[in-house]
Order: sequence, then structure tokens, then C-alpha cells
Amino acid sequence: MTIESQGFAAPPALVEHARRFRAEGGTPARPRVAATVLLLRPAGVDFEVYVIRRVAAMAFGGVYAFPGGGVDPSDSQAHLDWAGPEPAGWAGRLGVAPDAAQAVVCAAAREVFEESGVLLAGPDSSTVVGDVSGDDWEAARQDLEARRRGFADLLGERRLTLRSDLLLPWSRWITPEFEPRRFDTYFFVALLPQGQRTRDVSGEADHTMWVRPADALARAEAGELTMLPPTLVTLAQVAAAGDLAGVAHASATRDAATPVTPRLDLPTGGEPRFVLD
Repeated sequence: MTIESQGFAAPPALVEHARRFRAEGGTPARPRVAATVLLLRPAGVDFEVYVIRRVAAMAFGGVYAFPGGGVDPSDSQAHLDWAGPEPAGWAGRLGVAPDAAQAVVCAAAREVFEESGVLLAGPDSSTVVGDVSGDDWEAARQDLEARRRGFADLLGERRLTLRSDLLLPWSRWITPEFEPRRFDTYFFVALLPQGQRTRDVSGEADHTMWVRPADALARAEAGELTMLPPTLVTLAQVAAAGDLAGVAHASATRDAATPVTPRLDLPTGGEPRFVLD
């Protein structure tokens, strides 16, 4: 039995949202396009994934997830050096037009830098920049996060190329209709570049950690970590790949264009659970 077939316990706050939405005959909000990245690194014969816990005041606060966020208008307008599949190639994998595909890929790279301090870029198409934790880089990251400069400007000033080939497409999830804030999120996986390290830099997180996917799932099952279905399912999928080579191999054939939307089942007298149709 897979984790998807078992269903998922629903946090009380989400159950309340769903009941109110249905009682009032609410109109679903339009999902905002977003991107999120599973950063992976070797851990002995296994591997670990980087997760962050959103601060309580945010949407999905108190929940562990992966670095990511909404696509910014500047992501689709960026003119920057680009390595890896061209936007037209990404369009085929993501199921959108080339300009929209570029925006999603740029957002993934930008958000992972903003939220973890990891930069998927290099001096050319075959290299990756090293340590980016110095004061000058941190100032640049803060300017980017505050939208005082664009991602393309940051890379251009430092003569860096966006390494889109370091992002591997994985899946696409859309927030349930009853949520007041909804996202149409593209999930990617990426290996932590050699010489770089994650940093707890984002003001949107109150806790970060590296953890084996299987351990994260066990802790979520035990009630130690709160995670929503997209995170749980994705952790189970990468864990099933076995190792980092297996994750890369699996990504090549995954459907990253067809969205998955969890449905909250509210049975009379039963326990509300998220299910995947």
C-alpha cells in the first residue's frame, strides 16, 4: 500500500476552512504559479533533503516544506545567460508556453537562493559558483528578497550563468479549492552544489534541517513534524528512488505537467482525510 492510497490526516484549521467554504458555497481563488525545490545531498550510502518550517503567521504556517515561493513578474521578463534546456524544452516538460516555463525555472532558482542561500549558477555552462555565504553575497541575497534588484541583474553583475540543467522536474500540485490562498506549484529536485551550504537566512522560516526522507516520513507519522500531502508524497517518491542516481533517473520520465490536487474528504461522523483521486 502506497502513502497516496492511505490518505492523509487533515490539520483542524484546514478542516474548518473546508467546512466553511462548502457551507457558504465559496468561489475558488485563482491559484498563483509557484516553484519549489528539493535540495538533496549525499549522506553516507543514503541522501538527505533540506526542509524548512514556515513561520506561524504565514500561509501554511507551522508546516514543514521545501524552499520555494510564487513566480514574480520579473521571472518571465529576465534576460540572462542560460545553460541547460532552453525555455522551449522546459515548456514541453512543464506543459506551459516557453515564456511561462522560463518564469517557473527562474523562480525555482531565485527562491532557493532567497530561502536557503544556495545559488544554482556558475561562470559558464559547466561550472557552479562556490561558497556564496560571504557578506557581499548575503547583501545581494537580501536585495533580491526585498525586490531591490532582479535575479537577472544579480547574475549579470557577477557574470554568472543560470544552470537550469541542475534543476530536475518532478511534479506539479495545485492547492485544494477551499483554501483562500492557492498555488499551482512545480516541484523540482536539485543536488546541493559542491562547496555551497544551506543557511537559515529566510525570514519566512523558523526552523530548518537536513533529514533523510524516510526519517522525515517516520517523524511525520509519529506526529513530530507537520507536513501537507504534496510534501509527504514527494518525500515518499524520492525515498523510493533509492539513491541520488535513482532520483535523477526517475526524474527523466516523471510527469511534471499534469497537476495533482488533494481532495479533502469530510465524511459524516468520520475522520476528515485528504485523498488523491
